[in-house]
Amino acid sequence: MPVRPRRAAAALAATASIALFASACTGSANNAASDDPKAETTITFWHGWSDPAEVKAITDNIARFEKAHPNIKVKVVGGINDDKLGQALRAGGSKGPDVVSSFTTANVGKFCASGALADLKPFIEKSKLDLDKTFPKVLQEYTQFEGKRCSLPLLSDAYGLFYNKDAFKAAGLDPNAPPKTWSEFTKVAKALTKTKGDSYERLGFMPNYLGYETVVSHYMSQWDHAYFDKDGKSNIGKDPAFAEMMTYQKSLVDSLGGFAKLDKYRTTFGDEWGAKHPFQTGQVAMQLDGEWRLKFAKAANVGFEIGVAPLPVADDEIAEYGKGYLSGTIMGIAPQSKKQNAAWELVKFMTTDTDAVVGFANDIGNVPSTLEALKSPNLKFDPLFKTFLDIAKHPESTTSDGAVNGSAYQDTIQKFAQQYEKGQVPDLKKGLADTAAQIDRDIAAAK
Repeated sequence: MPVRPRRAAAALAATASIALFASACTGSANNAASDDPKAETTITFWHGWSDPAEVKAITDNIARFEKAHPNIKVKVVGGINDDKLGQALRAGGSKGPDVVSSFTTANVGKFCASGALADLKPFIEKSKLDLDKTFPKVLQEYTQFEGKRCSLPLLSDAYGLFYNKDAFKAAGLDPNAPPKTWSEFTKVAKALTKTKGDSYERLGFMPNYLGYETVVSHYMSQWDHAYFDKDGKSNIGKDPAFAEMMTYQKSLVDSLGGFAKLDKYRTTFGDEWGAKHPFQTGQVAMQLDGEWRLKFAKAANVGFEIGVAPLPVADDEIAEYGKGYLSGTIMGIAPQSKKQNAAWELVKFMTTDTDAVVGFANDIGNVPSTLEALKSPNLKFDPLFKTFLDIAKHPESTTSDGAVNGSAYQDTIQKFAQQYEKGQVPDLKKGLADTAAQIDRDIAAAK
């Protein structure tokens, strides 16, 4: 699962991209769905995968679809990020896609509110698709916005804790007892850390918000929280969970050497999607990451035993241990498509057909996105992978809330959090309140 723009760092670019086409894609949700899905036709599917193995997995899945729907041929175009997708949807016309996928779940609010993707409600009703019996609750939530469903989930990701069992043993820690609370986590991270002059021989954990996957939204999943109140206003200045998380994260930064020392070490890390990822090289002993890291670590032939576990939870939420952050890939229909009924057949097949979902999940090492696929006997996985299946099914697992301006509010929180971890914010409570006010102004301007 290389170079995927769904990661937090790339969400900034995706937000800007979607803003460009928000006003250009507001046509009727089903204005082109008069085509006959049984007629012979060719539709175009744009996706973001580019790794050869994953491209082959897409090709194999499309072959399954074409076998089940011999009248519909699919032209597949890969390597499409949200920038290219935005340009095509803004331009419209017959050369654009009929079906699209995106890794940026945080932008579903923008997709749905702007009309960038067609409303799927008429298709779902016509197909008598029961969403509650098909998809886990969290996946249903992140593929709609304010009651408008413009996408369906296509596989999902669950975030957990990877750890180096050999490093645990060397530090005198039980390799089969990863920390379950954040206070335990601090002790373990310190025990695993070996300093070397003004740097590290090995770091227990890289807590910085600029680190790989250690972003606000992933941390916040382990505290009960609400980004917005019932009136749609930012809640980060009122909900104590945000101050608790940021206070904890900064204490972890300070206890492991301070921001400057940690950030200098961070600059020595290899690429997140390459063999020199710091967890794989042994530079860090614990890593917050998604299930795909298993395949990457094995491909890199790491020289230690890997352990996986759910991320720790807030000390007073130990009963919810096992939960985590969820996200994934989404699929939708381009509103300008003149073949929306045929397009729907592809969307429905790839997102709800159990054999298709299981086959695709097996091929690329992601978590299946349907309830039936999650319990399918045909699902193949490493025993370690079960941890992520359990996180995906945990009733307290969460994802980021949607917003009319997509992931912009997450970017605002992330920017503030980075200032706080550096020690540039003297008053956390005031800073959170000011950040909440900025989020409210941004959302109001986007409406």
